[in-house]
Amino acid sequence: MSGGIDPYGERVVDLLLPQPSAPTERSSVGAFLTLGHVLTSIGAQHDPLIRLEDVHVIRHAFKPADSEALRGPEDLTDERVLEYTRRQSPYTKHFPDQPAQHWVVLIADGKRRSRLFCTYQNFGEVLAERTEDHRFFDLRPSSYLAALAGRLVVEWTSPRSWHRRATSAANLPVLEIADRDKVPFPGFDRVRLTYTELCEMVQDHRYADWQVALREVQGIYLITDSSNGRQYVGKADGGERILGRWYSYARDGHGGNVALRDLAYVSTADEGGSKVRSDHARLFVFSILRVFGPSTSSSEVNAAEEHYKRALMTREFGLNRN
Repeated sequence: MSGGIDPYGERVVDLLLPQPSAPTERSSVGAFLTLGHVLTSIGAQHDPLIRLEDVHVIRHAFKPADSEALRGPEDLTDERVLEYTRRQSPYTKHFPDQPAQHWVVLIADGKRRSRLFCTYQNFGEVLAERTEDHRFFDLRPSSYLAALAGRLVVEWTSPRSWHRRATSAANLPVLEIADRDKVPFPGFDRVRLTYTELCEMVQDHRYADWQVALREVQGIYLITDSSNGRQYVGKADGGERILGRWYSYARDGHGGNVALRDLAYVSTADEGGSKVRSDHARLFVFSILRVFGPSTSSSEVNAAEEHYKRALMTREFGLNRN
């Protein structure tokens, strides 16, 4: 993601991350760009700042014979990789006693090549889960480096070492930053976007087909809080259309809705009771319940919105306040 809306204050610097010369090419950027350059540049734009000292780099390799490990590409699901990564040895000679706050996870991609899979924020060991053989960490998906997931390839120069502090891994050469493929529009009844994906969709050229489709229709949409299942039914009518309405959510995380705005800010412990922006919006999932043509009357759209609020009982048990 370069420029435009970024809900977490992180932007990939175009000058630092060379772009392919054609949409289908991959750019081999060579050893002049290192993993340390990437981590430092993106970390500098994060609030709060992420330094190399705050990052631990992990490289997973497939182990077909080990039922507890990642055995092959079929195991590269968000759930499986998270569960595998959060389980670590209790012996500090094998894994740090107090690992860094941010974990960068790479997957071996042939010989010394390793491709970025995801990043986690580490909230510490879950002591209640500790056993004689394993420690378990509270890891949560992070937006740090999210724009480079699946695209960034580095040369892991010591395959026998499967994890490193970022200060030690800083000189690993970046071999490739692949262009991202165009994302086809799946149809209105199959739209499902996390908040991070929504922020990309409203501005990224890869989502051009989505933008064209959602710019032309009015509709009733659903926002689900994935942490508890509570739902919000909203409408996009008139000249705003679905794309315009969703752009407002990408901009501030709540779109002006009362209950969502309450979730977007948390009270501080100071005497003034001031509020600061939270990242709760990252838990939202967006989908579409019904679409209408651009000439449909506002009364028909309003009636549909009312129906879905009643049918899903979002006033009683969800996030609608009217």
